[in-house]
Amino acid sequence: MMAVPKLVLAAAAGFCLYTYLGYPALLKVLSLVRRTRRSGGRGGRGGGQRLSGWPQISIQLPVFNEADVIAGTLDRILALDYPPDRRQVLVVSDASTDRTDDIVMSFADRGVELLRQPRRQGKTAAENAARVHLRGEIIINTDASVRIHPAAVKHLVAAFRDGSVGVASARDVSVANLETQANAGEGAYVGYEMWVRDMETAVDGIVGASGCLYAIRADLHMLPVPDALSRDFSAALTARAHGHRAVSVPDALCFVPRSASLHQEYRRKVRTITRGLATLAHRRALLNPLRYGAFAWMLVSHKVCRWLVPWALAASLGALAVLSFTVPWARIVLATAVALAAVAGIAWLRPAGEAMPRFVALPAYVAAGNLAVLHAWLRFLAGRSAPVWEPTRRGALN
Repeated sequence: MMAVPKLVLAAAAGFCLYTYLGYPALLKVLSLVRRTRRSGGRGGRGGGQRLSGWPQISIQLPVFNEADVIAGTLDRILALDYPPDRRQVLVVSDASTDRTDDIVMSFADRGVELLRQPRRQGKTAAENAARVHLRGEIIINTDASVRIHPAAVKHLVAAFRDGSVGVASARDVSVANLETQANAGEGAYVGYEMWVRDMETAVDGIVGASGCLYAIRADLHMLPVPDALSRDFSAALTARAHGHRAVSVPDALCFVPRSASLHQEYRRKVRTITRGLATLAHRRALLNPLRYGAFAWMLVSHKVCRWLVPWALAASLGALAVLSFTVPWARIVLATAVALAAVAGIAWLRPAGEAMPRFVALPAYVAAGNLAVLHAWLRFLAGRSAPVWEPTRRGALN
């Protein structure tokens, strides 16, 4: 009778360990024995053009009601270390209702362009509408709430001198928002994610680009992406489907303020993962290892497995509950899980911006993240689209 819950518990624990420890360990081994492709390697279907010098780029910035930060963001973008005559800056307003558009138009004499959507449709729809206005050979996609290192864009563009590269993603650096108490759990997770992306780059290329800052060849960016999907996630998948790699560029730093609110982070994860599930379903052919080899394995391990971990945790809790009637150690483990859930619940009820010790912030972030994934799965399986895009309000970095 007890054999079944023990088997479920062992399988669930093994699955979680593989996803967060086993997969990175295998990547590390492969990165040591597999040579990273060099310039002159596979160029991709239709060309894989190598870039020389500094090509024309278009910096695209989708926004919605960013009046509090947009002026500072544009000042920093205009100060980036890139030839001004080789740069286009286009702000795409998703029908903003505050002073965002007026502030952007005040930068017109400095070369900033504004494209306003007549009605709010979300980030991907705004990016789709902007395609015909982009003039660069390389499209730089970024976010109003982040700070880009002055040299980051040059590092991203330099990656395309390798003809096999179709997408270059920045290294996110999670930093405390100087105006509010930041979420420590988010910072730990971002650091782990960047470490995994570095190893994926060494093996066969990353499976998803950073939505905060990434670059993509214009011919790939111009390919259609349905409005209901995520262009950020789709970029790496589109590149691979057309014979290119997506890579992480460690020197291209993008400073991302941590969210101060668990509720805000929860909503963001529900939205992004719902769109991510729909995007992966749209690109499901890439899951075929017979055609895409190591990339298919990495896509399953990095994305699918992570999105299945909350289900494995739920199954393990059920198994522990059954075992706790007769097995002492199961009662101890279950009691520990309940205690951590209680700590997370306390954190959830605390006002946004209120200081939380790390031993509270970490379990709260993990619990909220896993519940958000379950919520996203339920939306996806019910055929409900993701909630409309709402930029994460992180505050300005000083």
